[in-house]
Amino acid sequence: MRKREHGVLTNSASLLVCGLLAGIVVAAAAFPVVAMSGLAAKASADAFDHLPSQLAELPAPQISYVYASDAKTLLAMFYDENRRDVHLGDVAPVMQQAIVAAEDARFYEHHGVDMKGVARAAVANRNSSGQVSQGASTLTMQYVRQALAYSAQTNEEIVSATEQTPARKVREMKFALAIEKKYNKQEILERYLNISSFGHGAYGIFAASQVYFGKEPKDLALPEAALLAGLVKAPSSYDPADPENPDKRAAALERREYVLRQMVTLKYITQQQADQAKASELKIIGQRSPEGCASMPRGDLGAGFFCDFLYRWWLGQRDFGPDSFSRENKLKSGGYKIISSLDVDTQGAMRRNVEKALATGSPYAVMVAAVEPGTGRVLGMATNRTFSNDQSNNGPNTNPNKRGQKGNYPNTTAPLLTGGGDIVGYQAGSTFKMFTMVAALEKGLSLDYSINATSPYQARKYIVDSRGEAACKGTSYYCPVNANPGWMNGPRNMWSGFGRSVNTYFVPLQERVGAENVVDVAKRLGIQFRAKGTPDYPSDYEFANNPRLANTWGPFTLGVTSTTPLDLANAYATLAADGNYCEPTPITEIRDMDDNKLNVAKPQCRQVVKENVARAAVDAARCPVGDQSAYGRCDGATSGEVKGIVGRPVAGKTGTTDGDKTAALVAMTKQVAMAGLLGDPDTPLTNRLKPDLGDPHAYVNKAVEYSLRDAMAGKPAINFTAPSRDIAFGKRTGVPAVTCRSVDDAKGALRTVGFQVVVDPDPVQSDCPPGSVARTEPAEETNPNDVVTLYLSSGGGSRAPGPGQDGPGQGRGGGPGSGPPQDPRCQRIPWLCGTRP
Repeated sequence: MRKREHGVLTNSASLLVCGLLAGIVVAAAAFPVVAMSGLAAKASADAFDHLPSQLAELPAPQISYVYASDAKTLLAMFYDENRRDVHLGDVAPVMQQAIVAAEDARFYEHHGVDMKGVARAAVANRNSSGQVSQGASTLTMQYVRQALAYSAQTNEEIVSATEQTPARKVREMKFALAIEKKYNKQEILERYLNISSFGHGAYGIFAASQVYFGKEPKDLALPEAALLAGLVKAPSSYDPADPENPDKRAAALERREYVLRQMVTLKYITQQQADQAKASELKIIGQRSPEGCASMPRGDLGAGFFCDFLYRWWLGQRDFGPDSFSRENKLKSGGYKIISSLDVDTQGAMRRNVEKALATGSPYAVMVAAVEPGTGRVLGMATNRTFSNDQSNNGPNTNPNKRGQKGNYPNTTAPLLTGGGDIVGYQAGSTFKMFTMVAALEKGLSLDYSINATSPYQARKYIVDSRGEAACKGTSYYCPVNANPGWMNGPRNMWSGFGRSVNTYFVPLQERVGAENVVDVAKRLGIQFRAKGTPDYPSDYEFANNPRLANTWGPFTLGVTSTTPLDLANAYATLAADGNYCEPTPITEIRDMDDNKLNVAKPQCRQVVKENVARAAVDAARCPVGDQSAYGRCDGATSGEVKGIVGRPVAGKTGTTDGDKTAALVAMTKQVAMAGLLGDPDTPLTNRLKPDLGDPHAYVNKAVEYSLRDAMAGKPAINFTAPSRDIAFGKRTGVPAVTCRSVDDAKGALRTVGFQVVVDPDPVQSDCPPGSVARTEPAEETNPNDVVTLYLSSGGGSRAPGPGQDGPGQGRGGGPGSGPPQDPRCQRIPWLCGTRP
């Protein structure tokens, strides 16, 4: 209950008296000779009566909190003013008493305007300079002043709300009377405590309790409450935590003594309690609350780059305003509770394993991003960098064109994993072969579609400079090779071609389905083309968005365009989700200050690849990482250890660019798609990676494999859905029986029914006469127009190995270390070799 004046006045009487007092205030300031004249008071009372009485109360700026997906782990805070409104019931009673004692001892006795105080101030407020020195502002009037400032829409309104003039004082009186009619005393006190500044970057009692004492307002003790209550009179002058001005602490303690005396006078506390409070030692923390992505409570998670992605995502959402300025203002003042998509376990695992692979401090970055298939929710981002604006101790920039500048290691705020600004991404090598495979499947080719991979391969459609080494000798045709011909050459289908990363399978496959269609698949799966061009060569963006140029982009399938770990992870996540593309999002849920759930966090998904096509592509993608396809057709793996480490059904792809400029690995389960890239963000086309580090895959593979293993801990093993037999094997045609026939007869019989025929150069032992056909592969049936390989007999009376048995250069577990040495041109010619497996 609130106390009232003795002899309660009616509302009309209160207004009349306040109007007369307002006249006194104005007259005292403007007309000292007639300050107390009835004429001046009457004129001012009339003006007072015509002032507006409805105060527009806009919410004061509030902190927005960002949590991990568990809705408990605090990741970041965004604010312009460190403030969080609390209910009065969550504020210690002693704090409530202290603020009343400090600012308005008659708070519970007046109606918003202390008439005794106004009259007293009118007499005292004329000093030698002719300026107003005493205000007689009640706690209610102080609240009005701050509410007016926060509700101001123009500079003029801000000045009007804060200027030291009698007119402002009179306006505050009128609004204070209206506020006291609208709210009870407890509600006014709550609003005052939440809106007031306490200094040291603390606005409102919640922030003040945290900043100065590291505790909740409900836990404040008398010595602490008295100190805080004394600060609001002059927060900057009394700041007890200012390290550069220790005198301010003494001033704050002196002010605290005044508050304690007032509390004794008002009988809130006893003199003994006041003495004990004065004698107690105050432990002032003075720790400003962290704000933004460079200052996060859980630094051990290394989630600054994820936080920055969330921040950039927010600035791109029209739901929060028409432009980035208004959207940022919403974030930093709207008091939102943001439940992010970041999974603490996944993020922690990625951070640990990235650091184990290559510790922070190296100019080379191991960058890993994880996405949840079917939702697009980004589960984590990690790299061996510290997200920080302090780059004073960074190493030198490795880019020769930026000699003398600081590099981005160990500290940076550049969006290394998501792209943006100067970060356009990194070449991802053979991971891009996935897009060619999807395009081929969409064109009706089956996973069993065979091409006889030879090295080098003379492209038919792709023209290059005939003077360059990328051209086949004596021609202008693009001439890719396989890094390990002995392990890669020969008839390959999509399972074995993808598993062994055969360049000369995928370049002709891209020719047959059209490079523009391959580029279109990449775009549908979310690959962005950010790289800028040069006057002599079009940009990635121009190639990707001009079908005529795209159709000439022979090296595209070998991953020569730039991408980011996030784009790559989400592209593969789309296939793991049966072709359902979801925009990458850092958000699970957003609630406003009133705890209303906003309709802006739902996954934005659409089907971009047919379900059966996506399942077929994933089935082949099980081969490179040591898993087995649904039909048992995997034969060779470029990173065969992944399956054993992850311990779940897994799919993915390795990738390395020519000259080992970068190294990549994508690995995914049905629940998590993870992409890692190793490169130099300062110089993405560096040629120093392999000389400095050795095998680049030893770093990025380790980071991805073990991060995915740890992220899957406790999750069930879910198998990939098998594609239909039609898309796996296509329409089958019987292979004529040509065993023990001559080579010419066998070729004729096979070509008659439309097969392409190649002869393996290495004879095998069999019961057939030497020089005749020992066996064919495939042996019984295959797709129309497929390649059929003839294995010739050397005699010897022993059966040749049948289909499915290990033959020369074959077998799961084979690797890039077998076969003849790598073509030496691969070390120095862009696009020629593309990627090693």
